[in-house]
Amino acid sequence: GRYGYHHWVVAPSPLKAPIGVFTPRELSTSQVDKTIDDFVKCAEFAIEAGYDGVEIMGSEGYLINQFISLEVNKRTDKWGGSYENRIRFPTEIVRRTREAVGPDAIIVFRLSMLDLMKKGSSFDEIKILAQSIENVGASIINTGIGWHEARIPTIATVVPRGGFAWVTKKLMSQVSIPLCATNRINEPSTAEEVISNGYADMVSMARPFLADPEFIIKAQEEREDEINTCIGCNQGCLDNVFQAKRATCLVNPFAGYEKELKSKPLTAKEREKLKVAVVGGGPAGLACATTLGKRGINTVLFEKRNEIGGQFNLAKRVPGKEEFFETLRYFKKQLELTGVDVRLNSEVKCEDIKQSDFSHVVLSTGVLPRELPLKGFDHPKVVGYTEVLSGKVSVGNTVAVVGAGGIGFDVSEFLSDPKGELTSSAPVPGIASEEEIKEF
Repeated sequence: GRYGYHHWVVAPSPLKAPIGVFTPRELSTSQVDKTIDDFVKCAEFAIEAGYDGVEIMGSEGYLINQFISLEVNKRTDKWGGSYENRIRFPTEIVRRTREAVGPDAIIVFRLSMLDLMKKGSSFDEIKILAQSIENVGASIINTGIGWHEARIPTIATVVPRGGFAWVTKKLMSQVSIPLCATNRINEPSTAEEVISNGYADMVSMARPFLADPEFIIKAQEEREDEINTCIGCNQGCLDNVFQAKRATCLVNPFAGYEKELKSKPLTAKEREKLKVAVVGGGPAGLACATTLGKRGINTVLFEKRNEIGGQFNLAKRVPGKEEFFETLRYFKKQLELTGVDVRLNSEVKCEDIKQSDFSHVVLSTGVLPRELPLKGFDHPKVVGYTEVLSGKVSVGNTVAVVGAGGIGFDVSEFLSDPKGELTSSAPVPGIASEEEIKEF
């Protein structure tokens, strides 16, 4: 649809998206039919390739969703105008797909249950679409929340865990096929509550598997404390995708780089020769040390402070970034499991390394805040973000924040928080409380 990043983008009407680059070309009536056939052919190829089913993307503001929306669909033919006409596109895709793939293939339709747009679908309209999709052959309906151009966060860390499960629950009694809840379900406990409390029949996750590809295995084996939890930062995955870069994960550097970052097995003789010092216990040092430990290498992690985590210990205290606690929980467990020798309150000097028997030294000491060459920088009223976010200093009611990068926004978020409190713990397991969701 109009979100496409090329010169040949098409849409129901020639309206450029606020986040788009190109103005789309309006599909002709015959081209709409051809596009439906393309969806069907894609599904046929998937089943032929051995997949059990397909998911048809009818949400998040993509092409199918654009046909449904009165905000984007300005057509006057049979594909526009009335709601019945505007949902003809998705229902025809599902109907023809079912005819093509037969009765046994799974067809999941991702339905936008909450557009978060000015002229988005009403709940009554969503109910009509869901029932129509069921009637023409869908096996499961998945939940879509918000268009990409919507101004309300839907998957970021600030969204409470399971914060949109209530949307799926509203539709639970309106159809007879399974409904799937999604968005900010990042731990087994959250998924369990969504299902056991009747919010949905099942859940879907994506980013949590980038953070930890063994998520399901660990959940099955009741090793939840070993899961590398998705913190909802979007920095490695979506931020990269929207810049045409490879998707990866901030908390799992192997994600998307599995072929390049291969750990070659070591023999016992090879391991005997290795002893590695990792200097710095921030995220990079932790990832390095635990990876070395998993390979059976004698590893010592030096951290000059009294806790691991580096600047994650500042980030985790910003309201809305409580999930960062989970990353540190994960690494603490991994350090224990991999047998890494952790030495806190240990500032390492070159002389110490020279006098040791380490075969390799890894420096992961992080960065220091810049000192700006500005007049008045040394004034008592000027403080750094580390002092503010660590709670060492308090600031007044009128504050100028110099720097509008991520850290500047974090500091501003903390200072403008009504409670004025730094967070002190990870989110409570399960679904966020009603109070948290209402506050959000």
